[in-house]
Amino acid sequence: MSAGTAARRVPSRAARRTTGRAAAAAILSASLLLTGCTPLLSILGGGGSPAVELPERPTGGIEGFAAQQPAWSSCGDGMQCADVYAPLDWSDPDGEPITLRLVKHPATGDDRLGTLFVNPGGPGASGAEYVAESIDYAVPAEVQRAYDVIGWDPRGVGQSTQVRCFDAAGMDDFLFGIESGAQPQRGDDAWIDAALEESRVFGEACEEGTGELIGHVSTADTVRDLDMLRAIVGDEQLHYLGFSYGTYIGARYADAYPERVGRLVLDGAMDPTASLADVVREQTRGFELALRAYLADCLQRKDCPFTGSADDAMDRIGALLDRVDAKPLQGADGRMVGANTMLTAIITPLYSQGNWGYLDQLFTTAEQGDAEVALSLADFYYDRVGGEYASNSTEAFSAINCLDYPAGELDRDRMRAEAAELDRIAPTIGRFQGFGDVSCAGWPVSGVSERLPVKAAGAAPILVVGTTGDPATPYRWAEALADQLESGVLVTYRGEGHTAYGESACVRDVVDAYLLKGVVTAQDPLCS
Repeated sequence: MSAGTAARRVPSRAARRTTGRAAAAAILSASLLLTGCTPLLSILGGGGSPAVELPERPTGGIEGFAAQQPAWSSCGDGMQCADVYAPLDWSDPDGEPITLRLVKHPATGDDRLGTLFVNPGGPGASGAEYVAESIDYAVPAEVQRAYDVIGWDPRGVGQSTQVRCFDAAGMDDFLFGIESGAQPQRGDDAWIDAALEESRVFGEACEEGTGELIGHVSTADTVRDLDMLRAIVGDEQLHYLGFSYGTYIGARYADAYPERVGRLVLDGAMDPTASLADVVREQTRGFELALRAYLADCLQRKDCPFTGSADDAMDRIGALLDRVDAKPLQGADGRMVGANTMLTAIITPLYSQGNWGYLDQLFTTAEQGDAEVALSLADFYYDRVGGEYASNSTEAFSAINCLDYPAGELDRDRMRAEAAELDRIAPTIGRFQGFGDVSCAGWPVSGVSERLPVKAAGAAPILVVGTTGDPATPYRWAEALADQLESGVLVTYRGEGHTAYGESACVRDVVDAYLLKGVVTAQDPLCS
């Protein structure tokens, strides 16, 4: 996050119509919450997998897990690494355990306040790698002086006991494979049937490669793990900084353990009540608006690859998507760029305004029939480096989401109606975003979570940060989360991009005052 390898299928140039993998398209449309809080391309190459020593295997039930003493060892650049045990099944703590990978940046000052746990998002992103590779981006020096900063790989992810599905060739075929010959139209019964079959095959491979863990990687399981980690480091209350999906972990933690809430910051907030259809609709709308914001900026520059109005440029982008949907571009390595991969490439830089320049390169080269920039951006999104997948983020993403969202009976008419709404609200990208329900319809384990509101009654103040132009976690979700939490405090950043702590000095000042001194802003600072 290896079972089964499928042969690559490259379409004939004479094919009358080609389409990307239906199930992979549905997985993309199901949610686009893969983290966007690191600078684009800054983590390519990964940090490797240092060997670490495990503590003694816990005995004595849940209390034994909380009493573990991590065997911290140096893993370069002032970082310390450790693995600890967690119950595979929290309802059976005496059963087989799994392991969780931790990376710690020890506090650099003398007046240590405790441990600050950091989660960069996902689901499926590595918190251990985030701290190891991007500590100075994650938190400023003042926070590093006051806290041990720990990033961990949630269960199923990265160097923790992980979800495994396909090998690299299988993932390439699943994500980039394109059938040759005439294909059914998106949304037809035959297209849905093909997507369901691909989803089933993918799910079976994940179950075979992962084993019993496949049913125990929900956010609820991770919340139990996080409380165990809090106890292991000896803190009576949890101090936590979560981005994007990490805000969902933090919100569910606060609701489960309100008396243990210390200083919690939730940046790029999710609405815990949002259904899968809500997520797809709001993110589709958000990325369409973010694309327009990029064009508004681009058209003011002499080097912009577009001319005319923003509407003209949106039409050109829509035509590009349709063109590669009908006749994909071929990369130097033989992989094909159809509409799904092109859309992934477009969306990836939209997570941060600082990355919009990559879109200039993408549209310039794609219009010339060159697939390489599109493939590079898609590879970043899927954490694919040098033909291999540096992490299991895509597989873990599917496994966690399929447990976190309850799957009802598959209703084709409803899916088609939702797809039509997406096309209406996002005329450029919406037609490629529908039918996300099929992504988990063939999953071997049913969803275990309900999308209930959180309250965290009696908890200390919790900062909820929202960005008005956030395409991945719309601002209204931050408003909703702050309203749901009994002690939620909304911090608004009026700007573009996904998450604000690393982008806005105003937000950073508010958050740092809270983390370092417990100062809670008296009113929304309305940063800009």
